[in-house]
Amino acid sequence: MIKADLTGVPETALWTLYHRATEAARPDTVLPDPRAVRLVTELDFPFRERLGAARPWVAQAVALRALAFDQVVRAFLATHPDGTVIALGEGLETQFWRVDNGRARWVTVDLSDPLELRGRVLPHGARQRLVACDVRDSRWTAGVDAARGVLVTAQGLLMYLQPAQVTRLIATCADAFPGGTLAFDSVSRRFATRTRAGAKGPGGHRLPPMPWGMDAHERDRLRGAHPAVGDVVDVPLPAGRGLLGYLAPRLASLPLLRGDRPLVTRLSFRADAAPHRPPRPARRAAPDAPH
Repeated sequence: MIKADLTGVPETALWTLYHRATEAARPDTVLPDPRAVRLVTELDFPFRERLGAARPWVAQAVALRALAFDQVVRAFLATHPDGTVIALGEGLETQFWRVDNGRARWVTVDLSDPLELRGRVLPHGARQRLVACDVRDSRWTAGVDAARGVLVTAQGLLMYLQPAQVTRLIATCADAFPGGTLAFDSVSRRFATRTRAGAKGPGGHRLPPMPWGMDAHERDRLRGAHPAVGDVVDVPLPAGRGLLGYLAPRLASLPLLRGDRPLVTRLSFRADAAPHRPPRPARRAAPDAPH
């Protein structure tokens, strides 16, 4: 077995894998993912002791989020079969093997510890590249062939950044990949506030603090991140199993959850937008200068 010793925010990769594998092991699963099921058995990590019991409804919710991203990637590859998918903070996600069309290029960007673990437990082929880099450092955009189209995904990531860092990341993607697309998920402001107050998740696992949250009515403000931001589109969760599965694609129409719900958002970047120049900081007057 391979020892997995991740802590803090990187540990969320193990939490997500644990729940995705729990759902995938069901005979009526909404997300077949045999690689995730096998990976949980191969890792030396006390999943239940550290993360708590995997609740079936949470496992399905995690799987439906993954399935929503799968649909975004498949739609992108349908129009850009030789395109590049850049998965930011991918952790132990096994999406490549669920959606690969045999032609796409795949770039995984993550911190060194989770990336080292990923490289040991998941086989990567010639069309896959691992990049050890903090997503806040724009060096990860180098070496990407954008001519065939680029889709950047950020699943379970942006809520762990500061609000200003989220804005800069969007601007970085728009500058680096004109005509490209960014898909990401987010939590509500209320949920983010609860994590910063020490809230525990289902199963008793303490959630890492989430500095950034966004409510549904705030989505259009994302256009202010960069002049190239064009379409700002809600990606509804797919339908699933039982009551949760029925409600998942209808959350936007439920009065109590319309504004306070997890979101999956797709941004498109116009290729003809003017170059973005961040505002210069105000120049301070010399101590003896007149005001």
